[in-house]
Amino acid sequence: MNFERHIITELEAWKINNELRKPLLLRGARQVGKTTLVNEFAKSYTHSIHLNLERKDDAKYFHNFNDAKTIVNALFAVNSIPSSQLKNTLLFIDEIQESPEAIALLRYFYEDVPELHVIAAGSLLEHVMRKVKSFPVGRVQYLYVHPLNFSEFLNAKQKTGALEQLQKVPVPDFAHQLLLKQFHEYAIIGGMPEVVKTYLSTNSLSDLSKIYEGIWASYKDDVEKYAENTTSSRVIKHIMNTAHLFVDQRIKFQNFGNSNYKSREVSEAMRSLNDARIIQLIYPTTAISPPIIPDLKKSPRLQFLDTGLINHELAIQVDMLALEDLNTTYKGAIIPHLVTQEIMSLSTHKYKQTNFWVREKVQSSAEVDIVLQYEDKLIPVEIKSGSEGKLKSLHQFIEKVDHPYAIRLYAGPFKIEEHSTPTLGKPYYLMNLPYYLVTKLHDYIAYLVKSYPQ
Repeated sequence: MNFERHIITELEAWKINNELRKPLLLRGARQVGKTTLVNEFAKSYTHSIHLNLERKDDAKYFHNFNDAKTIVNALFAVNSIPSSQLKNTLLFIDEIQESPEAIALLRYFYEDVPELHVIAAGSLLEHVMRKVKSFPVGRVQYLYVHPLNFSEFLNAKQKTGALEQLQKVPVPDFAHQLLLKQFHEYAIIGGMPEVVKTYLSTNSLSDLSKIYEGIWASYKDDVEKYAENTTSSRVIKHIMNTAHLFVDQRIKFQNFGNSNYKSREVSEAMRSLNDARIIQLIYPTTAISPPIIPDLKKSPRLQFLDTGLINHELAIQVDMLALEDLNTTYKGAIIPHLVTQEIMSLSTHKYKQTNFWVREKVQSSAEVDIVLQYEDKLIPVEIKSGSEGKLKSLHQFIEKVDHPYAIRLYAGPFKIEEHSTPTLGKPYYLMNLPYYLVTKLHDYIAYLVKSYPQ
């Protein structure tokens, strides 16, 4: 079972771009589906060559030869591909992080064999790139692969009717319960491809435990690759064993997780895990207009690769089945975490994290869950299950900006309301969106601004 990923359209555009096509480097954490994606895409070529650089027989080409033309000639000879078929052939270099030599040579595929289509994929690339003396800057194109988002989940389940309704702006009222039910299911299991594949085959949560354990164990096994020394290795292991308890919470590096580790030790370990895309640091901003500049001096929130992995680590999946509004799950942390994951899944051309907004004063602090840039505006997004009157931080943000638009994500139906802030009485439009529309946020913001111009 292979899933149709939204990033496939990017691969197709790259394929036909003859004049500007560069070697494509797919980046992302382990087991998010990079290899499966490219293997499926390779079927659109007359010929394809798949190298896995974890295998010595495949890696030898980059150890034995130091120029792209010789490597290509050798590969074509071994695979009985005529040299006239360069433009009809895809060379897929998998696990490229295992060979700094292969990374450095990517630029020469672009310069010396431009007719050949080359895709490379790997994890932990940020760590390896530091060791590459002549990284092919400007000679490589990047795409980022994430766990499946909700649209891809519906596609995998072949829920074509639900997917069709999800694409409509605004979403029809009759589709609300159907989509909310499907999103509830997705929120529980997450978007790791192997997990989704197993779940669709068995339709049982009990069969997923070993899959989650295997994925998390593989990340832990990679700890030595992230670590600079023994102390760093111990700190990373501690973080991976305890960080799920602080999901979507702002954290301090000093003594993280009731440890004796110093701030510098924890921050360096956190940044290694952030580079690996396993545990990410989401920093706040104090901006009220573009650009969004994260404040790295303030406490970040923790974001994990996949919400399903967190649910499993917290052992809350069975309890979630009985809840009508998942925003009450685990101190209200799970849905905000998934919302951030969904937004980040749309960033395929660059690694782009979301930001939350803070105003930190001794007597009056405020925090808005997410701020998004739309044209020349920063739009506040709150994730709530309560009434409009509880949006205190959002009101403070609205009173500071020069536009009247705000969004609340919740379990209810789509609707737009007119309100005024309690303190200054500033009128504003509150667009209430059900959680499942999070990947359509920019479309809905455009709809709101167009429907209610300033």
